[in-house]
This record gives sequence, structure tokens and C-alpha cells, in this order.
Amino acid sequence: MRPAHVALAVLVAAVWGVNFTVIEIGLDHFPPLLFSALRFLAAALPAVFLVGRPKVAWRWIVAVGLVLGVAKFGLLFVGMDAGMPAGLSSLVLQVQAVFTALIAFAALGERPTRLALTGMVIALSGIAVAAVDEGTTGPLGAFALVVLAAACWGASNVLTRKASPPDALNFMVWVSTVPVLPLLTLSLMWEGPQRDIDALRTLDWQGAGTIAYVAWVTTVFGFGAWGWLLRRHPASTVAPFSLLVPVFGMSSAALFLGEPVTGLRWCAAVLLVGGVALTSLRSFTDARWRPLRHDLLPPRDGERVRSGGSWGDGEVRG
Repeated sequence: MRPAHVALAVLVAAVWGVNFTVIEIGLDHFPPLLFSALRFLAAALPAVFLVGRPKVAWRWIVAVGLVLGVAKFGLLFVGMDAGMPAGLSSLVLQVQAVFTALIAFAALGERPTRLALTGMVIALSGIAVAAVDEGTTGPLGAFALVVLAAACWGASNVLTRKASPPDALNFMVWVSTVPVLPLLTLSLMWEGPQRDIDALRTLDWQGAGTIAYVAWVTTVFGFGAWGWLLRRHPASTVAPFSLLVPVFGMSSAALFLGEPVTGLRWCAAVLLVGGVALTSLRSFTDARWRPLRHDLLPPRDGERVRSGGSWGDGEVRG
């Protein structure tokens, strides 16, 4: 990768890591489900009028929108609102790589290698250490919600692999249109209309800034830049930069929120990030797939280019 492309990949990881601190600040202004709904509303508008028509079938947009937008982000925001620290949330969510591999095996028959299985065990041991650490300082129920959010993220990764979106930004913007109404409905049911009205009535610049960051910077810029990198480099080159997300997440939470980083948490970070790295190293041994450099070779007739990273594997079907 060119130095400028490396810098862009690190910038995206930093944006995604700091996002957890911004979410924590935003939860001081909004109920969690309302905050998540506003995030997707701002990500969808006005971008949906600028990215063109959807490039995949609507069933995939709706499926990913519900699993990623409603389930994953709903659980994450509720878990953080219930007491899960921002830095620890950025770390625990990385176990989505393990869930992605397990769900891909169950749904798609993609067999993980022994190295990937070893990585899964190491990553899960990191989750166990993080759970012990959180059990001494915070509510385990909130911790469990974030783990469930990671499982939903893994499921959405497999759905996106099946959807094979040719344009990551176009796909993410259209996906962002789906969760808005379900999340608003859930917010009205569980958080109450009065609480939502009070949050909107007292909206200030800090609250608006958190919505702008999580919608436009994290979603539109982050996924747009990540997709741009994946179109120019193999997924195996780009994807490892996502392991920097918890580094920036834990660092920003410690710097701006004063969250302590205990010895157990550092141990969990080493195990989880190391395990995820092993899980992501050529995790699947399905002979039906072979690598293709998207920037060097055009797809042959009848082949569909798949997006890489957490949404695909940078390969095409033969």
C-alpha cells in the first residue's frame, strides 16, 4: 500500500475507535434507541439522494438493515447506556470475527482452518478475561448485550457476503434507511414518548455533534473510505488495520472519559486482538473461492466481484 493509503486506513480505524467515546457522550443526551435511530436517519439523509439507486436486491438491504442496524447497534447502544464502558465495548465487539466465522461455517459451509480455530479459542478466552474484569467493576448484563451485538454483527457480515455489494458506500447508505422506523418504534415503546420529546427539545450543539459524528464521519466517511481501499487492495492487506479500532477506542475513552485500563483489560485486549488476527488470516479453506486483486484483474463474464473486509473476503466465485 502507498503511504497515503496506509494513512487513510489508520485514520478510518481511529475514526471508528473514537466513535465509542462519542457514543458514550451522546448517550448523556439521548435515550439509546432514539440515539441509534437518529444516527441512521442522519446517515441516510441526504446521502440517499446522492449515491444512486441500490446496487443489490432489496431483500439484502432490508435483512442487513434489521440485523446490523436494529439488532447490533440497538444492543450496543442499550448495553453502553446500561453501564458497559466505551473502551471495553470497542474491544469486545471485535469478537464479531469469531461469530462471523462460526455463522459462515453453519450457513455457507466455509470451513475454518486449524489456525483460525486456534484464533477463535484465544479470542474467546480474551472475552472471558474481559468478563471477569467487567464483573468486578460493572454490570455483566450490559457486557452480555455487547457480546450479543457482536454476534449480530457477525450475522450481518455473512448476509453482506451473500449480498456481494459492488459499492460499499451505496450499500451502507441504503442499509441506513431501514433501521430508522423500527428503532423509533422501539424507542417509543420502551423509552417512552415523553423521554424522546424531552431529549429532542433540549438538543444542544454537543448532542447534535455526536449525531453528526456517528452518522457522517463514522458511517458515511468511514465505510466509504474503507470500501475505496478494498477496491484497490486485497482484503488481506486492508482488514488487519481494523485491529487498531480497540487501540483507539480504549485510548480515547481513557483520555476523554477517564476510563481506567486495568491489567486484566490489557490482558483481554492482547488475547482478543491476537485471536481475531489469527481468525482473520486466511480463515476459510473452501476450494470454490480463490483470491483476486480487484485493482489488477477484471472479473470474467458471469463472475461477481465480492467486497472485502468485514463484509466479504475480496474474492470471486469460480
